[in-house]
Amino acid sequence: MPASTYSVESSSTVEVAPPHRAEFWREHIASYQSLMDYRYARPGDFSGETVRQRTAAYQLVRFRSDEIEYTRSLNQVRQDPDEDYRLLVPLRGQIVLRQDGEEARLTAGTGALVTFGAPFTCLQDAGTQAFILTIPAREVDGPLNLKAPLAAGLDLTRGLGRIVGSMLNDLHEERERLTDPQFNAVSDRIVELLCMLAAGDDRPPSGPGQLAEVEAMVRRYVRERAADPELTGAVVAEALGWSLRQVQLALQRAGTTPRELIREERLRMVRDRLRDAAFARMSITDLAYASGFSSASALSTAFRQRFGVSPREMRYGGG
Repeated sequence: MPASTYSVESSSTVEVAPPHRAEFWREHIASYQSLMDYRYARPGDFSGETVRQRTAAYQLVRFRSDEIEYTRSLNQVRQDPDEDYRLLVPLRGQIVLRQDGEEARLTAGTGALVTFGAPFTCLQDAGTQAFILTIPAREVDGPLNLKAPLAAGLDLTRGLGRIVGSMLNDLHEERERLTDPQFNAVSDRIVELLCMLAAGDDRPPSGPGQLAEVEAMVRRYVRERAADPELTGAVVAEALGWSLRQVQLALQRAGTTPRELIREERLRMVRDRLRDAAFARMSITDLAYASGFSSASALSTAFRQRFGVSPREMRYGGG
């Protein structure tokens, strides 16, 4: 089993003497963000603090700092390539972003998706507090089907935007109680909702490319929750913020239905557990209930139809 990479780290300029705080901050930010330049309004007594959560896939930082300007030049982009995106969400103060000839003024209740793969300038007011979530480029470029340097003015006060903001805050508040897969799973969900929000619609369009994305997200949701006996197509649709018809259309393209997909994921779960020594002492009946089936007989019937052997036969080497 891969070792957990999830970690939580806090840092503050109060750890060093005032004359050295600006340099401390530069080195601290440079340790986990790409190459940038820093310009301080008060370099002699700069104040800032961060709380950083990260895994191998995602990084969430909540920070507070005095007035500062960050600049990433074209030369720095070439010298230190970084195609990943940052979701920037102010909680207090104002942040001015300039990239690709556009300017965005962000305050609490708004957000921006910015790439480090292009030059930018970011100016923060004194006392600014914000979240910055680092997102792998592949998680954005595919769903949005574009390479937008700046998606600004995201409304985080209602609808999907409010949910995204709430989930970021919850991810931070629960930081000491999360595991590696839990942090990644919540981050995945935030990014999925963010892509829908950045696309300008609470629900994705029904074209072939968009339906493929819906299908992928439905499959992921079902796979993670297949053991829930209450899981249905309607439950999936409501949880993802789409209509049941959209979910049905997306799965229809793949030759399946919500009910068939849920059953298939449950059967795969049972099969994997039958082969796993960690579940060797679990009875077939208990395994059925733990995998979302209503009874052992319902499991056995469906399992034999799918794999050609009974659960018991597979456990003892029959399949």
